[in-house]
Amino acid sequence: MKVLLLKDPKDKDSGPDPYIKELGSYNLEATLIPVLSFEFTSLDSLFEKLSHPECYGGLVFTSPRALEAIKICLKEKSKKEAWSKSLKQMWNIKPTYVVGKATASLVEEIGLVPQGEKAGNAEKLAEYICSREKPNSSALLFPCGALKREVLPTVLREKGIPLESLTVYQTAQHPDLQESLSSYFSQQGIPASVVFFSPSGVKFCLQHIQKLSGDLINQVKFAAIGPSTAEALRDAGVTVSCTAGSPTAQDLAAAIHTALQPHNCSY
Repeated sequence: MKVLLLKDPKDKDSGPDPYIKELGSYNLEATLIPVLSFEFTSLDSLFEKLSHPECYGGLVFTSPRALEAIKICLKEKSKKEAWSKSLKQMWNIKPTYVVGKATASLVEEIGLVPQGEKAGNAEKLAEYICSREKPNSSALLFPCGALKREVLPTVLREKGIPLESLTVYQTAQHPDLQESLSSYFSQQGIPASVVFFSPSGVKFCLQHIQKLSGDLINQVKFAAIGPSTAEALRDAGVTVSCTAGSPTAQDLAAAIHTALQPHNCSY
């Protein structure tokens, strides 16, 4: 059976994509189609803030893209030296809160120690932060995307924990998306399952997929990587067949395998 994954492939340097590999272990043939493109912004402002760890109580990352923004800053020799010589050590005295393994591994790549990665979504990370931070302490710096959900900022604000958000990337539809989807459906047919990885992916892809599937749309099992994506699908009137228990390839593959078993009811 075929599974369509609406996400970017993993970097070619780091071996096979874990989602394709895990789904393959259940004899499911997965294909990746990139959905989003990202434009980085405010990078000078980002590094200026990173240059003053004494002004902040720690860092918060809910997206791998925010780490990519920092990595772009660190490509400049002078900034890389400043980071390596002192800034990294000064930030490491403070907590770096993250959602998910992918974001945690990128935090480690820039030399910081992630906390809270087992919190699979922003809601759970907010609870984790609230259990560790005191109200009215120094602000946590939160580099994020323009389309960030307000869950984490709202929860922290209600608990009196200051958060300073900085938009460091904009999200847009991938320029090849429509062509890639049309090509997939014409060559591979209608997949047994389609997996969405973000609310933005729902916004940019769902109508195309509904149109390409036509009357057979009811045969497709729709899956989500996490609760916010599942919520976006339901808001669009779609039945969600499964949601990964945590945002990992293993949990997603297991959930899809179960959902594709005969007589499995949606939930």
